[in-house]
Amino acid sequence: MPIIILIVGVVILLLVIGLYNNLIRKRNEVDFAFAAIDTQLKKRYDLIPNLVATVQEYARHEKELLTKVAELRAKAVSGNLSQNEQVDLNNQLSAGIRNLMVAMEAYPELKANENFINLQRNLTEIESQIAAARRTYNAAVTDFNNSIQVFPANIFAGMLGFTARQLFVIPEAERQNVNVKQLFS
Repeated sequence: MPIIILIVGVVILLLVIGLYNNLIRKRNEVDFAFAAIDTQLKKRYDLIPNLVATVQEYARHEKELLTKVAELRAKAVSGNLSQNEQVDLNNQLSAGIRNLMVAMEAYPELKANENFINLQRNLTEIESQIAAARRTYNAAVTDFNNSIQVFPANIFAGMLGFTARQLFVIPEAERQNVNVKQLFS
């Protein structure tokens, strides 16, 4: 009888260790995926001042949009933001960059400028890489959130302080088509 109790205890202990290790592994995958987004965002932040400076020479009346993008970039690189705050801020920054790219299309001489073309190409590439990194992050977050919310792992996750992470989600306003005419009125 004591051997059966010992075997059951060892099996339970092994299950708890396995659950804990699984939760740690999934949390680390989320952190790794977020770090990949951070890397791409750093590239974007470094490119934005060059893009803004180039565009300012050609598009003085778009100053408000340029200023907003620059302010968002400055806030993003200032640090001291939680992952959720970074998610929200970068969603706003993505919207600003999309509007900026649409606004820039109205300037033929700007589109022909070699520096601008190179910056635009780099920004487009970085935006694609950010989108891919966000998809990877969202997959890791979904997997992690599922792991901490299903039984019996949810019991241990709650006791050990594991909490759900926020997904990168596009706000409803950004899902609508861009009204180019409205940008220039």
